[in-house]
Amino acid sequence: MRVGMFLNYAGGFREVADEVVELEQAGVDLIAVPEAYSFDAVSQLGFLAARTSTITLASGILQLYTRTPTLTAMTAAGLDFVSDGRFELGIGASGPQVIEGFHGVPYDAPLGRTRELVDICRMVWRREPVVHDGRRYRIPLPEGEGEGTGLGKPLKLINHPVRERIPITIASLGLKSVEQTAEIADGWLPMFFHPERAAGVWGDALAAGATKRSADLAPLDVFASPALAITEHPEQVLPLVKPQLALYVGGMGARGKNFYNELIANYGFEAEAALIQDLYLEGRKDEAIAAVPDELVRAVSLIGPASYVAERVAAFADAGVTTLAVTPLARSSAERVALMSGFRSLVG
Repeated sequence: MRVGMFLNYAGGFREVADEVVELEQAGVDLIAVPEAYSFDAVSQLGFLAARTSTITLASGILQLYTRTPTLTAMTAAGLDFVSDGRFELGIGASGPQVIEGFHGVPYDAPLGRTRELVDICRMVWRREPVVHDGRRYRIPLPEGEGEGTGLGKPLKLINHPVRERIPITIASLGLKSVEQTAEIADGWLPMFFHPERAAGVWGDALAAGATKRSADLAPLDVFASPALAITEHPEQVLPLVKPQLALYVGGMGARGKNFYNELIANYGFEAEAALIQDLYLEGRKDEAIAAVPDELVRAVSLIGPASYVAERVAAFADAGVTTLAVTPLARSSAERVALMSGFRSLVG
């Protein structure tokens, strides 16, 4: 199983880059750089590529709507080039709060856009003239009212990419999107993965997608991104995870339009998910955080003594997880490096 880590660079990215060098030396396999509505991930990934030599660098995630598919492909090829073939392209639809609220772009057809973007990226990396006539993207853009000038012509990437098949990981939660991910992607990144209940939510969708999966694709790389703390006092650490769960379950979308709320409800926490959302949307955030059950936090995290964490790692593996890209709960760079080094040894 690969051991990875999601970066939190609130303290300054240059300092975090120094930390990544130490993490690489400690045997961490992968670093994922998020891109929500903070600094862009691309500039930081390029900076990390120059500072490291072996660790895999992943975008976690680039949103579908903020770059054209062709630019996404160019960016991935560039990052793969400067990292000597160590880049993995993580993409996802994000949500209307970010896409429409921050970028001012309509949030439409995430399923269709994802498939077309993947097809176009792979065409670019193969250095084929880009010709695509899809429902969401038409390349070259034809002449006509609301279209183009008609002067565009099919072009292929000038450079020769390091690889013509850069791994693509898709962040998805909905059943149709998970099925499509299992069909077309190299990796799948769900959020709040519950090892004992994930199959009940996504098992049929993953199986359906697998039946349509191309034979030239390797088995799906399944990511999980739990919080991590190796401690003899888990009760002191569990509350640190609750604000994020409350934010996503309660605040990331309106009632009936919150993917994360639906997921937690499908895990068997229907009443709790409804309560958290009610409290959060009423502005009672502290109460929403307090309403997050300890049982849920334990299930989707790796928090406890080393022996317990090892048992939970085995549970994630039994559930099909092949990459653990954790969020270490530590107060300093030195503590994070020590925690990740110990976790690397524990996972084996």
